[in-house]
Amino acid sequence: MPNLVLINGAPASGKSTLARLLALDRDLTLVLDIDTIRGLLTRWEDDPTIAGYAARRLALSMCRAHLSEGNDVVVPQFLQREEFILELASVASDTEARFHELCLINSPERASAMFAARASSDEPNHLAAKLLQEDSGADPVSRLYETLIGMVSARPQTLFVESIFGDIGRSLENLRAAMGQAQQR
Repeated sequence: MPNLVLINGAPASGKSTLARLLALDRDLTLVLDIDTIRGLLTRWEDDPTIAGYAARRLALSMCRAHLSEGNDVVVPQFLQREEFILELASVASDTEARFHELCLINSPERASAMFAARASSDEPNHLAAKLLQEDSGADPVSRLYETLIGMVSARPQTLFVESIFGDIGRSLENLRAAMGQAQQR
């Protein structure tokens, strides 16, 4: 039975890096990074909200196709609202895949520090996140973190995973342990 794994967490918490490393545990696992898909859309910066929804629709289709073939999918995505989580859960159900919700945690202050630490990165998704965060209406990362925690705390199926700043190895160990716990549910 294939697995659909959502790795939620604040910006810069290690979601994409940990998703790529976790995916190495099983052949043909698709790491479905919605920010990367959004970046493939021309002029996405002109309307990031519309582009984000388009990227999510594409991701759901890709997810459905890959799970239908019996392969795992890992989705690293910062989500503050439940809508996309429910859509992922529906795809998992439709394809008879197990759905696992994981959330990387630390603290609002650490989330802000982690985001600031990657400000000089030239990785396209990091540059895009920085661009979006610089928008005049953007909430500070610490507030985004608090909103995220409030939402996932109301979802009892979410497993919390400590993301350790500067220690991707221990963070990956924590993620694998949570996956083991999720598999036993």
